[in-house]
Amino acid sequence: MIKPIPHLVAGLLAATLALGSATAVQAKTPADQLIVGMSMINLLSLDPAAATGLDVSEVNANLYDMLLVQDAAAPDNLVPALAERWEISDDHKTLTFHLRSGVKFHSGNELTAEDVIWSLQRVLKLNLALASTWKAYGFSADNVEQQIRATDDRTVVIELARPTDPMLVLNTLATSPSAFILDKQEVLKHAKNGDMGGAWLTTNAAGSGPFVLNAWRANDVILMTRFEDYWGGPAKLKRVVMRNMTESQSLRLMVERGDLDIARGMSAPDITALSSSDQVKTQAVQRGTLYYVALSTKQPMFADARVRKAVRSLIDYQGINDVVMPHYGTLNQRPMPLGLPARLDDPGYRLNVEEAKKLLAEAGYPDGFQTTIRVLAEPPFINIASSLQSTLAQAGIKARIVTGTGTQVYGSMRERTFDIIVGRGGGGAERHPHSSLRTLVYNPDNRDEAKLSNFQGWRTSFYSPELNALIEKAEVEPDKQVQLDLYHQFQNLYDEQVGAIMPISQMTDTVVIYHDVVGYIGHSAATTRYKDVHKER
Repeated sequence: MIKPIPHLVAGLLAATLALGSATAVQAKTPADQLIVGMSMINLLSLDPAAATGLDVSEVNANLYDMLLVQDAAAPDNLVPALAERWEISDDHKTLTFHLRSGVKFHSGNELTAEDVIWSLQRVLKLNLALASTWKAYGFSADNVEQQIRATDDRTVVIELARPTDPMLVLNTLATSPSAFILDKQEVLKHAKNGDMGGAWLTTNAAGSGPFVLNAWRANDVILMTRFEDYWGGPAKLKRVVMRNMTESQSLRLMVERGDLDIARGMSAPDITALSSSDQVKTQAVQRGTLYYVALSTKQPMFADARVRKAVRSLIDYQGINDVVMPHYGTLNQRPMPLGLPARLDDPGYRLNVEEAKKLLAEAGYPDGFQTTIRVLAEPPFINIASSLQSTLAQAGIKARIVTGTGTQVYGSMRERTFDIIVGRGGGGAERHPHSSLRTLVYNPDNRDEAKLSNFQGWRTSFYSPELNALIEKAEVEPDKQVQLDLYHQFQNLYDEQVGAIMPISQMTDTVVIYHDVVGYIGHSAATTRYKDVHKER
């Protein structure tokens, strides 16, 4: 809920916005507030049911709470939040959450199980973009009231709508922007025309998080102040100011001289230029998405596994990761994130032009062929594409680079009208193999009319009944060792069949932090919390 801004805070905001003007004097941000520079151009709504993207997740993580969260320092560990404990039934079909008492929303209303179930049900009933994950688990607007229910004021029961690994659902509850819990009473005060408060929540908040939203000016500034009655104890800083800044050089200058405490979205060259500065430190935050080369197997040449294998041998994995990817990504040749117990070591693919030429000749392309590479006209995508264009040419494949916007590049992928795409995708923040495999490989119906555009495997037209079966079997396997073995089988078979999506690197975000800021731990799910951040001066 937006609170009126007192004159003191309004004056502070004006002074904060004045920071960064041309001056020869090094400034320091106030000791009791955090000043964050970041791009807000993709921040379109704060409504947890509609708010997609990494930027809004970091905002809402400080305004709202979840039932449980991933430990930022060890994301494989799930930590109690609004739920002080939970149980999984013996048959793996039911999750039961026991809410902590004494939690208050910013409005003063006390949290109850009704707020929790209404928040989760609302996502399915509004059926916006963030409902897709829950629909993949079998939940729908029609069954959600039966499947997600309260048995008393402190107990929430989620009965799985179809067989799946309950750990996958728990990870979604701990990471998805749709899993923030809203103050039902406060939101419904502002509901209009059956929108369940959607219009109001676009620019307002109704949470229980460690900070209260005071102001959001689109593409300008967000101001939050400490919530003194937070159930986990008050935050260490009084205020957080997030400023819209899209110029990397401005971010670099301001964080180095102390006008910003945190700078996000800085370009790799500017981060590198700061490497020798004693005024800043950097923190690489690993994301769950992968940079990849994708081939359309609707194209006759890429339908041949030998040609796909040739292309796989014409990617300079090491060179790309050494030269292009610092501050953008880390070498990963598997279709699942680094660090998962189920993930095998990289298969060791490397640039091998002679092997590629031999494979192309066997497939009937001794002189290569012509093709196109679609790519965003921004780093590191365009740099990866340029490297690929060069190495493909060494085996006779003449690839023309076609640049475009995200809508144009990924639109052609969704329509299955491309040859090669350099892109980025994956399962996101859930620490579970199924999240990535479902997104990148699974393709249950390869017909054009199926229009399974949420499945990137479908977009490439790569169809493998054997891989589909392994994904489906592993998802519901209750024995963890058997499940692990199934995921190992999957990876080996994916290599053998030469999957159409060829991972190159796992995404990292590098955050630049002024040297006196303490306690900032960037979260792999983009739900970075500022509660314990402070300054040592």
